[in-house]
Amino acid sequence: MQRGSDRLSVHRDDEMKHELQGLLRSGHPTRVEEWHDPEPSAEDDPEIWGGPVVPGSPRATLETVRLELARTLGRSAFPAGAGALAVGLRRKNAPDALVEAVRRLPGKDRYATVQELAEALVGSGR
Repeated sequence: MQRGSDRLSVHRDDEMKHELQGLLRSGHPTRVEEWHDPEPSAEDDPEIWGGPVVPGSPRATLETVRLELARTLGRSAFPAGAGALAVGLRRKNAPDALVEAVRRLPGKDRYATVQELAEALVGSGR
């Protein structure tokens, strides 16, 4: 018997593998009840599914840029200047174009929220 930090037993692991086997092989949900399936995105959701949103791209609205920044940066990153935010984005593996757009912002400005940062990025056309 293995003793460690495992939360589940070997039997439960095998049971869970068996439950997921159909989903992994088919590539789509295999449940009979439709209410078990994940919901599709709503019509008014920002279009993040097409890849990272970068300021200056045609689909970069204020909402989508703010959502992309908020996904990467946390609340603890603010208030900060552009240089510190660019370093934080780089550490969290943000897209290079987004890091460079933040890095090009004026160094003397400080941003208290994601909203202020997104407005600076979208408003400046970067």
